[in-house]
Amino acid sequence: FCRWRFTFYLYIFTYGVRFLKKTPWLWNTRQCWNGYPYQPLMPDLHYYYIVELSFYWSLMFSQFIDIKRKDFGIMFTHHIVTVTLITFSYVTNLTRVGTLTLCLHDAADVVLEAAKMANYCKCQKLSDLLFLTFAIVFIVSRLGIYPLWILNTTLFELYEALGNFPALWVFNVLLVILQILHCFWSYLIVKAAYKAISKGKVAKDDRSDIESSSDEEETVPRSKTLHSTITTNGTSGSNGTNGYLTGGTCSEEH
Repeated sequence: FCRWRFTFYLYIFTYGVRFLKKTPWLWNTRQCWNGYPYQPLMPDLHYYYIVELSFYWSLMFSQFIDIKRKDFGIMFTHHIVTVTLITFSYVTNLTRVGTLTLCLHDAADVVLEAAKMANYCKCQKLSDLLFLTFAIVFIVSRLGIYPLWILNTTLFELYEALGNFPALWVFNVLLVILQILHCFWSYLIVKAAYKAISKGKVAKDDRSDIESSSDEEETVPRSKTLHSTITTNGTSGSNGTNGYLTGGTCSEEH
């Protein structure tokens, strides 16, 4: 699964960068609101949205066939907010700022999936390096660039350009909820990164024990439970979570 997700994230992030390089709103976010709501829906933008929406729908459904985690509710909330944001921005033609948000979020996921693959290949040093890189990219993009770039234009520049209207508040409430989730995951990532640096490897996250199938865990041979996995959005390992956390060297994927 991680190879498929890595391929998808790499492709869609590359596609998003190539698309946005040709747009004026990448360099000037005020261009997101010029001519709104009568902005043409370009074929490339339409394709970008449909592919991203399909992927996040798949994550939401796959969570129900995954092993249930303690952060199931948080991850489900994240998927609901994401799908709602993509759909709402498409329907209300807030797609320009939507493309910026999608591309920004895909950047960290590419690195995380690469770290997972290195972990499964037993390349511990590479896995740890990629995880620390992921932690930096995640925090910079979601606690720095996201509020200063995305929230700034939707909360202030949009209001200055078009005034008050109902869709503005719905859109911004969803974006702020997403930012709250970013803060929560950043705390967990910093905690895991600190363990990685202090112990010389990515340590187990004891918050993410499996809620279900506890009896089955006790019967698993110890050789299969010595290590923990790096996990990502919508997936899980024996000691991982459905969120953005990492574990130790290499393990069996559930």
